[in-house]
Amino acid sequence: MRASLPTHATASRRRVFINARVIDPASGRDEPGGVLVADGAIADIGGHLRRNAPEGAEVVDCKGHVLAPGLIDMQVFTGEPGTEHRETLKTASHAAAAGGVTTIVVMPDTNPVIDQVALVDFIQRRARDNAVVNVHTMAALTKGLEGQEITEIGLLKRAGAIAFSNGKQSVANTKVMHNALLYAKDFGALIVHHTEDPYLTDGTCMNAGHVAARLGLPGAPKAAETIVLERDIRLVEIAGGRYHAATISCRESLDIIRAAKSAGLPVTCGVSINHLTLNENDIGSYRTFFKVRPPLRAEDDRAALVRGLAAGDIDLIVSSHDPQDADVKRRPFAEAADGAIGLETLLAAALRLHHGDGVGLMMLLRAMTIAPARLLGLPSGRLEKGAPADLVLFDLGQPWVVDRELLRARSKNSPFDESKMQGRILLTVVAGETVYRYPDPPRG
Repeated sequence: MRASLPTHATASRRRVFINARVIDPASGRDEPGGVLVADGAIADIGGHLRRNAPEGAEVVDCKGHVLAPGLIDMQVFTGEPGTEHRETLKTASHAAAAGGVTTIVVMPDTNPVIDQVALVDFIQRRARDNAVVNVHTMAALTKGLEGQEITEIGLLKRAGAIAFSNGKQSVANTKVMHNALLYAKDFGALIVHHTEDPYLTDGTCMNAGHVAARLGLPGAPKAAETIVLERDIRLVEIAGGRYHAATISCRESLDIIRAAKSAGLPVTCGVSINHLTLNENDIGSYRTFFKVRPPLRAEDDRAALVRGLAAGDIDLIVSSHDPQDADVKRRPFAEAADGAIGLETLLAAALRLHHGDGVGLMMLLRAMTIAPARLLGLPSGRLEKGAPADLVLFDLGQPWVVDRELLRARSKNSPFDESKMQGRILLTVVAGETVYRYPDPPRG
């Protein structure tokens, strides 16, 4: 599947990144060394490039910092087309570059919904003209995201759609979901599903439990997630097809995924960085930047997800970047829109799991590089000869404080605003060309 590459990624000059701690989860490499880039691809890699630069190559001294594959974020909501005041492909791509993300997969929840070949083509053309990172499209699974009629999966896939999703809406109709799995299987297409029973969550705004009771807010039970997930797994048993649970949020869902994998089913799952690093207590005094879908759960659930990530049961981490403007966030908690931005803080927030929860750096990076690359069939997400030169260089220990006004996303609804982070992106490279360098002032 072809990505929309930055227009400037055609330079033929050679660049060598020396004196780096090279980490590549695809091969298990973690060693002092360097990477040689030529014609937008990796030409050489290894310890022999730690100090020695080939003659004629531009030298980038990494000063011992971590050099890894650029991150791949497969759940990014934007406002283009239809609600560009929230986010455009251009602003999202700059936020991604500043966060070390070199590939984004945009969701079909736009206006109009991305359920036709012409709209897939529109996103690709707009990204090619405006984005500084690779952009792929996840097309709608059902027409209008209404959950009633399956889209033309074969045509959409041929047009460039990399996967199929019903966005923030679950397909409540079991027969439609069953037929979608059968249809997608014929084309080798991946179905990515938001597991949430719309009837159990109707009118709710946070996790059901003691915190919701204390705040006087209607809560959504975890069963709203597990019921749909269990149904989907049963349908995969019957129909087959590749199935990915978009963002699980509780221990019970993790148990279901483990059982499905043990049974040999083609099932994977993701989790948002919000649910790995935050919990329902962060809502505090009705802070709407922490209102997300699925809702933030209890600390026990967060800890269970972290353990699942460390054990390899959770396949990948997403930002679930969902920009919302002030008009829909500055409301009473129950009335505020769901969603939080996260592209620019994805890696920094994930490093909390390494520094504070003991998750190995290799496993952490794996969930944001080679795991989504393999799931989506992308050539990136790895450091090997011939692979795209999509790289991120970061200082593992540098502290900084998030200031939402300095973030590159058009909307500023970050749950990490004013949070202390440890780990700073220094350089982001797409197809061999620098698309972000720290310090780099935000663009308008």
